[in-house]
Amino acid sequence: METTHEVFNQPAPLVDYNLFETNRPLRDALKFNAPSLQLAPLNELGATLGSAGMQTHARLANTRPPELHTHDRFGRRIDEVEFHPSYHALMKAAVGAGLHGTPWNGTSASPHVQRATGFMLFTELEPSVLCPISMTYAATPALRGNAAVYADWGPKLGSLWYDPVLKSFKDKPGVTMGMGMTEKQGGSDVRANTTRAVREGGDAWGERYAITGHKWFFSAPMCDAFLVLAQAPAGLSCFFLPRVLPEWMGEGTRNAIHIQRLKDKLGNKANASSEVEFHGASAWLVGEEGRGIPQILEMGTMTRLDCALGTSGLMRQALSLAIHHTVQRTAFGKPLVEQPLMKNVLADLALESEASTALAIRLARAFDHQGDQHERLMARLLTPVAKFWICKRGSHFAQETMECLGGNGYVEEGGEGTMARIYREMPLNSIWEGAGNIMALDMLRGLRKGDAVAALAQELAPARGQHAALDRLAEALPARIEAMASETEARRLAQDVALAVQAALLAQTAPPAVVGAFCASRLGGDWGNAFGTLGAGTDFDSIIERASPR
Repeated sequence: METTHEVFNQPAPLVDYNLFETNRPLRDALKFNAPSLQLAPLNELGATLGSAGMQTHARLANTRPPELHTHDRFGRRIDEVEFHPSYHALMKAAVGAGLHGTPWNGTSASPHVQRATGFMLFTELEPSVLCPISMTYAATPALRGNAAVYADWGPKLGSLWYDPVLKSFKDKPGVTMGMGMTEKQGGSDVRANTTRAVREGGDAWGERYAITGHKWFFSAPMCDAFLVLAQAPAGLSCFFLPRVLPEWMGEGTRNAIHIQRLKDKLGNKANASSEVEFHGASAWLVGEEGRGIPQILEMGTMTRLDCALGTSGLMRQALSLAIHHTVQRTAFGKPLVEQPLMKNVLADLALESEASTALAIRLARAFDHQGDQHERLMARLLTPVAKFWICKRGSHFAQETMECLGGNGYVEEGGEGTMARIYREMPLNSIWEGAGNIMALDMLRGLRKGDAVAALAQELAPARGQHAALDRLAEALPARIEAMASETEARRLAQDVALAVQAALLAQTAPPAVVGAFCASRLGGDWGNAFGTLGAGTDFDSIIERASPR
């Protein structure tokens, strides 16, 4: 056939590059928060995650979603979810990198920061598989509330081996954990749970109960065990519920967990989120009866950290795709990246991405130093603040980066298809583990704890004098917090606390061009209501160059 046209002016894919080595804002955040951290493992991980092979696994895991098989061909109930092999390849890589357990089993001087960095890098490749990774990370310390179970399961929860087969934990080199908290009638209000727990007796794992009820969101149902909430005689309590029962209850016997269906979600396609029913399922008490709420809050703090980390990673990948595209794509006689308005958009996005990275890594540092009172207060305060603000900015950020690619960013194909996947993924972290209102209210509770307001002032102090707009906000915050008489303006306060801390961190880690533009726009009012509205005096070129993935 006769050739109709030549294909040109189409960017090459962003592939086979090192996600860590090319991320200067992230490396500067590590230098500030964990100066003694060994970077070689992160550099190696960054190279692996940027490879063409891993990108293919990410694409296939999302375009070949999991399938539920409630029964085998003979009619026996099996309740198994089948995944594409690429899902398992991604899980193997995430577990092998210790993203589920480094803080509990590693020897790093800054284990939470190390793990947080790897989590962010992996999110750039594929976030869906990180759901069971995040839950295993958060559930492991809570499991210490049952010493016998932890003695058996703890070492395997920290193992770097991934085994996808559903079988007894004793026959597996490594295991993962999920959680089951919310129900149809309650959602975030877990006190409304109706699932009930009836004591059956005791055995090698302690007090055993029969669990009857349901869970409306039961993510990663192929995990080896779960922490679930149920109503016991003394109130809402936390229980350890394995998929396969221990050998003294019948070798290889599966627990009475019936998967009703898989959720048909907007994004997060590679991960299986399910609805389940418990028909007298066996579970063991973790902690004390009636103390389920404090335990779930402790776990929620860690998964909320992961929400901030995950969105920051997604922002970084979306920004990298946008810059990579605009450097190569020509319009109106020159590359898009040289067009004045595109420069403004890209630089504005770069500021948002770097500020999110700075806040997320700072929060991870607080988890590494819980013996320090200031760091404990920062973890308590910044966890809801970071989750609220970073995740709230994510969807807007993804839409703007997609627009940089135009129609190519909207299609579900090739490297540009990653942008559509990011866009669908962005709302999840804002909703999961407590939506915006829940986070704003949790921030208010944190501000009323001990010396939280003084700790916030201490956190901002090193940046005083760096920018007038930051000084004004830092001076105003204590009075605003003191005068907060109702919940009505809690979101606005959460926003301003986040911006103040982000600006203070950038003042200590970023070049003057980044600090000045961030403070002038976010704090000083020299900004519009959309990305790409920075002032004309901004040093666009240096900000974009700092954010470039090459």
